[in-house]
Amino acid sequence: MGQYFACFKAYDIRGQVPNDLNPELAYRVGRAFADETGAKSVCVGHDIRLSGPDLMDALTRGLADAGVDVIQLGLIGTEMVYFATAHYGYDGGVMITASHNPPQDNGMKMVRTESRPISSDTGLNEIERRAHEQKWEREGQGQVSQRDVYDDFIQHLLTFDAHHEIKPLKVLASPGNGAAGVAMEKLMPHIPLQVERMMFEPDGHFPNGVPNPILPESRAQIEARLKEGGFDFGVAWDGDYDRCFFLTEDGTFIEGYYIVGLLAKAILQDNPGAAIVYDPRLTWNTLDIVAEAGGRAVLCKSGHAFIKEKMRAENAVYGGEMSAHHYFRDHWYCDSGMIPLMLVAKLVSVTGQSLGALVADMMAKYPCSGEINSTVADVKEVLARVQAQYADGELDTTDGISISYPNWRFNLRGSNTEPVIRLNVESRGDEALMRAKTDEVLQLVRQ
Repeated sequence: MGQYFACFKAYDIRGQVPNDLNPELAYRVGRAFADETGAKSVCVGHDIRLSGPDLMDALTRGLADAGVDVIQLGLIGTEMVYFATAHYGYDGGVMITASHNPPQDNGMKMVRTESRPISSDTGLNEIERRAHEQKWEREGQGQVSQRDVYDDFIQHLLTFDAHHEIKPLKVLASPGNGAAGVAMEKLMPHIPLQVERMMFEPDGHFPNGVPNPILPESRAQIEARLKEGGFDFGVAWDGDYDRCFFLTEDGTFIEGYYIVGLLAKAILQDNPGAAIVYDPRLTWNTLDIVAEAGGRAVLCKSGHAFIKEKMRAENAVYGGEMSAHHYFRDHWYCDSGMIPLMLVAKLVSVTGQSLGALVADMMAKYPCSGEINSTVADVKEVLARVQAQYADGELDTTDGISISYPNWRFNLRGSNTEPVIRLNVESRGDEALMRAKTDEVLQLVRQ
């Protein structure tokens, strides 16, 4: 099938407003979604982006004109669409968000019943084709209603601290002017955390830059405040808070890789022998921890649609990606940025250890490069060249190429959406080796 619209990607819709995505296309997406899924009820919400309400109204009209009952959820986070779709038994859900893209962008993430993801190979290509052809199959007039789901969503979050183990820790929290501040204001009266608010006001102008804490400039303010002392840890979110990031009490940013290990360990204590899904980019720490805790580690290609599908197939209790996406069986196998906060706060409370102490061993045993992106002319050519250079290593091709040696390993994979190649390197306890090998592979990639 040919590409009709530039904003349709592998997992979602994302592009610049109004050039790539606008109310007219949003209307057509609503009609196409209804025809493709056969849904009778669909919930829709939007993040803090200024174009969100108009796109939601146009999408709503498209759905309603196909006879779908539409439940508008208003300003929310992506995980709340997942929650509402599955919890209330709707036939589908659409979240209007462009996550950590620039302010002029917007997009849509879509799910069907039980919050099962809709991506390019599970209906998104067909929705794109239908939106292009405009040969509508369904006509009708669906009902449009509004629903505030925050109270029910907060009750759902509280099940992750069912025994009230969270103590009154001092936490610095930064939504970066994204949507997480709204959810935090609703959650805080129910848990004993003492939260210092930073950039809590939802603001689609992004006065402090786009909320994407993986970028050093995006987290500079929170790091500086933590260094002043007095906190147990820091937490920051991206715009639609389906990813969350943690910082130690002294302001050190913790790579998502180590949080995967931390959460896997905590979750296996309550679910002995359970399956944990992990992605191929960085693996050794996760494999160690899951084995020590008596769990079953299951490798899966990166990307939310793949992880969710694998988790369902394996009945996995938790899935983690080093990109700071964390998936939970008790959240309909979906990713959440709020549940990790509950679990990390509980872990620090129960162990009596600082967050820095909880991850220090992992970081020392398996130092990692973090993800390094390179723009290249031909992703396949670079992968082939690098694979040939390291032909004596142990090869895995689950996602790009992973090549392992006794004391170090790396994963190199192409982006799904752009001519970018992503490198991750780790070693066994040897930071100098990790840095040297990172430079070595990067030089080969960029030559």
